[in-house]
Amino acid sequence: MTPDELATLADLRRARDLIDREYARPLDVPTMAERAYMSPAHFSRRFRAAYGETPYSYLMTRRIERAMALLRSGASVTDACMEVGCTSLGSFSSRFSEIVGESPTAYRSREHAAVKAMPPCVAKVQTRPVRRPAPIEQDRRSSA
Repeated sequence: MTPDELATLADLRRARDLIDREYARPLDVPTMAERAYMSPAHFSRRFRAAYGETPYSYLMTRRIERAMALLRSGASVTDACMEVGCTSLGSFSSRFSEIVGESPTAYRSREHAAVKAMPPCVAKVQTRPVRRPAPIEQDRRSSA
């Protein structure tokens, strides 16, 4: 890696650290890009190339990850939504369902004894939401 590439990664890491620390604040791409000393468009392209998802997608994954922990500890869906910085319960529920695969209410009502028995560092890795790719539509020609 060249010194310029290393410097770019350090700048991107600074922005990612901002997201990790301040996920509950209203964050937008220009604010994140400012932390990385880049224009918003350039920052978005570089962030996606480095981390495999857009800055906003990473922010929402962080928020959902934290909401999952709050729901496991007994918080209401509305409280979890507001605590992680989402302002619309409907958008939060839709994004939660998209990322986790079940609604926040269903996730909250499910038993999480195994997670509670894990050390926190293991639980964080095991419960991190992973964005699933959209289902692939079948080729209409092969079904005819």
